[in-house]
Formats: sequence, C-alpha cells, structure tokens
Amino acid sequence: MTDRVAIIPARGGSKRLPRKNILPVMGRPMLHYPVKAALDSGCFDRVIVSSEDEEIRRIAIGEGAQVMDRPVHLAQDRSTVAQVCLDVLARLAEQGTKPDWFCCIYATAVFITPDDLCSSFAVAEKNTRADCVMGVSDFNLQPLQALERDGNGFLKPRWQECMLQSQFHPDLVAGNGTICWCRTEPFLQQKSFYTDRMVGYKIPWIRAIDLDTHEDYDIACRIAPLFLEGARADRRQDADNY
Repeated sequence: MTDRVAIIPARGGSKRLPRKNILPVMGRPMLHYPVKAALDSGCFDRVIVSSEDEEIRRIAIGEGAQVMDRPVHLAQDRSTVAQVCLDVLARLAEQGTKPDWFCCIYATAVFITPDDLCSSFAVAEKNTRADCVMGVSDFNLQPLQALERDGNGFLKPRWQECMLQSQFHPDLVAGNGTICWCRTEPFLQQKSFYTDRMVGYKIPWIRAIDLDTHEDYDIACRIAPLFLEGARADRRQDADNY
C-alpha cells in the first residue's frame, strides 16, 4: 500500500469562534468527527493532529489520533495550514518517514465521511498526473453576479460582461476547507496546496460549512442530526467526483 498520512491541524487560539475545534456537536468535540472519519476510512497509516493546545492534544489522543506538538510560531493568526503540514512532514522526515501522499483534513470538517476520504483518493489514483485533490463545492450564489458600490454609492455589476443567464455561466467551484490530498514531493517543492496539477472532489456545500463564526456553528449544530445520526453506518453520502 502507498504510504499515506492524515494531518489534522487544530490550534487552540481561534478568535472569531473561540475554541472552535473542540466545541460540542451532538455531545462530542468537533475534532471527534474528522478523526473518526480518518480512522474509519482505513486510508491512512497514521492520523496525526497538530496542535499547540494541551486540551486539544488530550482530546485527540482520546479519540485515537497521534499528536504532534505544534511550535508556537505556527499557532498564530497568520499561520497557514500549509505551513503546519510542512512542519509535520519535516518532523516525519526526521523520523525517517516520507509518505507518498498526505491528506490535510480540517478540524472543523464535521460532516466529512470515510467514503469522502476513500473516494477523493480514488480521484488521485485515477488522475495519475494530479498532484493535489482538493475538496470543492459549488457557489451558493454565482460570484460573477457580484455587485459593488460606485463613487456615488449606487450598486453596479462588478463584471458587466458576465451578467448572463445562469445557464451560460462558467462552471466555477471553490475550495471548501474540508480536505486536501497532496502528493508529498510536489507539495514540499511548491509549499502550497494549489499545485500546478490540481483536481477537485466535489462535496455538497451543505456538508462543507466553513465554521468561523457563531452563526456557522449554530447552523452546523442544527443540521448535524441530518448527517451524524446513523449517517456514517447506513447511508452513502452524495459527494461526487469533479
């Protein structure tokens, strides 16, 4: 089997939604769900949570993950997830381990499933030239229909030439902050998830809520029963390849 590692960045100092990575969702810390999905998928040789926070590290170990202590300078507001993954890969290299692939799984990817993880890697195996498989979703509102205020305070189309009927808009998607598979060597060279050969794995936006605010958290808690009560055991989710 190709060596594969899951990396779950989970810092403790989030500002807009304090302690978001371990806030309760249906009675369990948010971190429980991506860790469990990774472990249940059978895709990984190791599932590693990177955190500077003692409580998060303790919860991660309790959920069955391995833990790497994150340097404080990589736990700041401007620290990037890519930097955290580079740190974990460097530490693995010091241990004599260099996985062929790793998957960055966001700690707030509450509704990610084992099937998502296996199917998204299958996309990578099918697209043999791909270096990265990113979780993507459709836009709820077409970004090309954006309006902006002019100098007089009135709204006008930002891109007038793109004000077309929606069926004529290009097929645009956005990275949704859930998962990202990367071939290790190109990632180390480019130090970015946005490699030269990136493909997408589409996840419905309702399962890819970007949890940054109290409103996001409230929505996640309200829809959690739709996806977490028995969903992992008896229902295949409706993600597809993009």
